[in-house]
Amino acid sequence: MTAKLSIQSVRKSFDDKTVLRDVDLEVAAHEVVCLIGSSGSGKSTLLKCINLLVPIDAGGILLDGEDITAADVNPNLVRQTMGIVFQAFNLFPHMRVIDNITLGPRKVHGVPRDEAEERARDLLSQFDLLDKAEAYPGLLSGGQQQRVAIVRALAVEPELMLLDEVTSALDPELVAEVLNVIKDLKGGGMTMVIATHEMGFARDVADTVCFLDDGVILERAAPKDLFGNPRQPRTQQFLQRIIDAGRL
Repeated sequence: MTAKLSIQSVRKSFDDKTVLRDVDLEVAAHEVVCLIGSSGSGKSTLLKCINLLVPIDAGGILLDGEDITAADVNPNLVRQTMGIVFQAFNLFPHMRVIDNITLGPRKVHGVPRDEAEERARDLLSQFDLLDKAEAYPGLLSGGQQQRVAIVRALAVEPELMLLDEVTSALDPELVAEVLNVIKDLKGGGMTMVIATHEMGFARDVADTVCFLDDGVILERAAPKDLFGNPRQPRTQQFLQRIIDAGRL
């Protein structure tokens, strides 16, 4: 069976610094893969390469068997099949929540306003945000803004969601409400690749966990195996530091 997403020997450098080193990864449809590792290990860069925000130097990335990194591919068309959410909410502050969410479907996909707004309100209701539809982002908490950012990504009905440290900018008490949204997405069968520092969340929600170190996927396994019995010394060292810090 063809993987939903296939990353093949991907390399990426910025100037003289190599950030990704021959990365290989396959993600099945409906699978949730969590990327863990220290800051600077390449997690965010890998997500940006998948979304074609950063061009790769070598290798290839296939979506449903099609090489989306080929020279003749229109990146904007590819991005229409994906949703990506960053740790910074990136909501337009001068637009109401409902307008933030419907902008993409209306402008990119040509969805009529009434239809786009109906879809947006359904999503807002699903994530307990319907009462914020007419509000401006500045009136929302950080957790609410991040949930709106996720809803905005879902509004274009993506086949794949990429989540890049979506809780890093939040106060600890707001993290749970965002993580619950992601768990709901998993329950609905969404294919996701998630870069996260939340080890307990990765353990609970991932089908596969990948530990990145210095641009390499050093170890990958089911959560119970990677967290319970890591094989690589560097993985063991990383997780021990997480445990010592009380984060796992």
